[in-house]
Amino acid sequence: MIRLNDVHKRFGNLPVLQGVSLRVAPQEVCVVIGPSGSGKSTLLRCTNALEDVDAGEVYIDGMALHSEGKRLPEPELNRLRSQLGMVFQGFNLFPHLTALQNVTLAPVHVKGLPRPEAGALARELLAKVGLADKADAHPSQLSGGQKQRVAIARALAMQPKIMLFDEPTSALDPELVDEVLQVMKQLAREGMTMLVVTHEMSFAREVADRVVVMDEGRILEEGPPEVIFSQPAHERTRAFLRKVVFRATT
Repeated sequence: MIRLNDVHKRFGNLPVLQGVSLRVAPQEVCVVIGPSGSGKSTLLRCTNALEDVDAGEVYIDGMALHSEGKRLPEPELNRLRSQLGMVFQGFNLFPHLTALQNVTLAPVHVKGLPRPEAGALARELLAKVGLADKADAHPSQLSGGQKQRVAIARALAMQPKIMLFDEPTSALDPELVDEVLQVMKQLAREGMTMLVVTHEMSFAREVADRVVVMDEGRILEEGPPEVIFSQPAHERTRAFLRKVVFRATT
């Protein structure tokens, strides 16, 4: 479903991705971990063309998003993007719209769904993330965990083939993290293809089919979670995991 070949990205003189190659198979949950500043979020943004790559290839569901120095033309790119749901750190909900309106907006204006049909879909998705009773609430009336669950419902409203998650719990108070992770776990159980950047090691251990470790814009190693967490091959991975475990237990 996702294929990156030797992807490079710089911001000015700063190399952020340095030859990243990655595959994510249909229905696979691939979790990317690593220190802050290692290029994880940029990897996601290049995957859905929110950032252009400087070199390399990006394929989504067999279609070249970036290839041979060329980016897919905008109309085709927008169609391809509609297959990629993206959940950000900061929710990005429209504050003047209700939860229902936030979820309904894209299906109506991007996919051309009739408003009653989009509304029914939105209510179904809000129920799916446990927020059926918050349909008429504005973001200011919701907790951080509820906002992020609305954001997940909004992404699902486009009926994507792939979901991308960029540190979806990093802006949440600790007691609200689990309610978001439970929704993500349910999506994984349903067979959604997922590429997840997170510092939640428990989620990576429990849900990931494969864990990818990044540092300084490169993939250090990748493998099943039981291997990465118990027998990491790279010293930088071991050092990172020691720090994460220490923070989690203090």
